[in-house]
Amino acid sequence: MEVKIVNNSPYPLPQYATEHSAGLDLRAAIPEPVTLSPLERAMVPTGIFIELPSGYEAQVRPRSGLAAKHGISIVNTPGTIDSDYRGEIKVILVNLSSQPFILNPGERIAQMVIARYERISWREADKLSETERGEGGFGSTGKG
Repeated sequence: MEVKIVNNSPYPLPQYATEHSAGLDLRAAIPEPVTLSPLERAMVPTGIFIELPSGYEAQVRPRSGLAAKHGISIVNTPGTIDSDYRGEIKVILVNLSSQPFILNPGERIAQMVIARYERISWREADKLSETERGEGGFGSTGKG
């Protein structure tokens, strides 16, 4: 699938890190390093604007390396970019560690996965069909 993109950052277009990667890496389009204190969050610009076809969304997800090594995640994960949004993609990072984190210009900060979705229409009912699971949730199907 081909997607229109405008890149107002000094960095390359978002890329897949490997042949089988699901997500494209997004980079911080910031002019100088930014320090995120513990529990601080920041909306980080990427300089990227996209035009997705109808029926698709872009999901913005944390990078596992930043999360595991530095406690850096995304506040609203996954963040959804709708197909009619034309603004700059920004990533809301949060520092969940007890140490300050220095975010450098051009650093890979998130992954963007393009996903197809279906629109639904509701059909109101008085009752739902029965299943073996029923109303069980939040760990009801077993341990672990």
